[in-house]
Amino acid sequence: MTAIAPSVAEAVGCAGGWLFDQVLSGWDVTVITPERCDPRPLRILGVRGSYLEDALSAPLAGPCLEALALRTDLYAGDARIRRLVRRAAEANGAEIRLWGDTWPEDFDAAGAVSHQLSLAARAFKAQALAAVSGQAAAQAKSTADTEVFQRGEIRRPLLAVAH
Repeated sequence: MTAIAPSVAEAVGCAGGWLFDQVLSGWDVTVITPERCDPRPLRILGVRGSYLEDALSAPLAGPCLEALALRTDLYAGDARIRRLVRRAAEANGAEIRLWGDTWPEDFDAAGAVSHQLSLAARAFKAQALAAVSGQAAAQAKSTADTEVFQRGEIRRPLLAVAH
């Protein structure tokens, strides 16, 4: 499973509990960010970090593209990320979860997906947030016991039918 976020702080804040629970259920999880930063918050969640430029230059295949989670403006703003997501959807039928304020025009919304965080996920997310931004901010952000995403499906072009 791969998550693409603008920063480690956002990955932890928006999806950290869900990512932790995915690791507990057996997923190998990587978070890709466009900036190099301290990997400690991701390690607290049991997640591997990767720099966007390195990830896009390496061949990505197999289980890492079976599920994707990403912020919508990263998809809209970077053609390389769009190609990666489209390739995963077309080749692997990847499940795609999105968060953000805008909706990509080439996606159909398939509905909201809520994830109830386990007690362990809440605790580890709070520790990861503390590693990112300090204890007071972590306590304020870690009170939610649910993380919500939008499930998206890439809109398929209609095929012209010859008469």
